[in-house]
Amino acid sequence: MSMSEQTTGTLADLRNLVQGTPAAGEAPAAPRTPKRDEFGRSYATGRRKDAVARVWVKPGKGNIEVNGHPVLKYFARPVLRMLLTQPFLVVDRYQQFDVYATVTGGGLSGQAGAVRHGISRALTNYEPELRPILKKAGFLTRDPRVVERKKYGKAKARRSFQFSKR
Repeated sequence: MSMSEQTTGTLADLRNLVQGTPAAGEAPAAPRTPKRDEFGRSYATGRRKDAVARVWVKPGKGNIEVNGHPVLKYFARPVLRMLLTQPFLVVDRYQQFDVYATVTGGGLSGQAGAVRHGISRALTNYEPELRPILKKAGFLTRDPRVVERKKYGKAKARRSFQFSKR
């Protein structure tokens, strides 16, 4: 299809497209509504590497429980605990929500990333107006990096066996 065959629009149509306002004949986008269960919690699933976290968020005093353990016991390293609090700090909701998470698979680093992803998604389900902030910070994007598979004829994914001349 050549350029002349395409439908031409006005600059106003382009401006509406860029600004996100609906064009003539289009229905406006419905505002997002909070998704909460009968207990006032929001649920989301977070993933990172091989880890999958199921996360529930509800208003509270900032308690975080992972697999039935307090966060200080489950994630002993401060860096991993810092990962979990990042979404709350970005949206200025630190110690305003209680988090209950169950996480399986992977190692501790992947599990912490999965819980962070789940917390971010659960927060957007609880308060949809927080979505642009969390999206800009990159917390709603699932990190696609996973371990590369081992190939045949190699010691690891890319490492060759040691060469021996004799």
